[in-house]
Amino acid sequence: MPVDYELLAQQIEALAHADNHWLPVLSNASACLFEAMDNINWAGFYLVDESTRDQKTPELRLGPFQGKVACVRIPFGRGVCGTAAAEDKTQLVSDVHAFPGHIACDAASRSEVVVPLHCGGRVAGVLDIDSPLLDRFSAYDARGLESFVRALENCICWNAC
Repeated sequence: MPVDYELLAQQIEALAHADNHWLPVLSNASACLFEAMDNINWAGFYLVDESTRDQKTPELRLGPFQGKVACVRIPFGRGVCGTAAAEDKTQLVSDVHAFPGHIACDAASRSEVVVPLHCGGRVAGVLDIDSPLLDRFSAYDARGLESFVRALENCICWNAC
């Protein structure tokens, strides 16, 4: 059964009414996705480390997630998450081991979808979902997750962008 991304977006918007600070919203978002999606082993966020934004190679820092222990820092342009951040473009990868520069935080992950998250028109981070199955994610998932991320962008208070 396909994931109802519209319903997930409505749920996260409702949860954000209680507290729209980025930390509880992204924490609940990763939990909602981890529970709603079959055959995934990681769901979470990497956020731009603002102290590195003006450097030659900015970095993403681990944010709220559900799943196994994860990489803590990812340079822009490296791996699936770093590529999504650098290109500001969703990455739908059917086989992560065939992706140039893939970072193997969890050797069991085989496919991945990563969606950029914005604040004030700039990339603020990425939503990252991993699966132990090859070709787990479809164009439907990518579009649904992009819609989910737009809902997050509209309800999160970042305090400063």
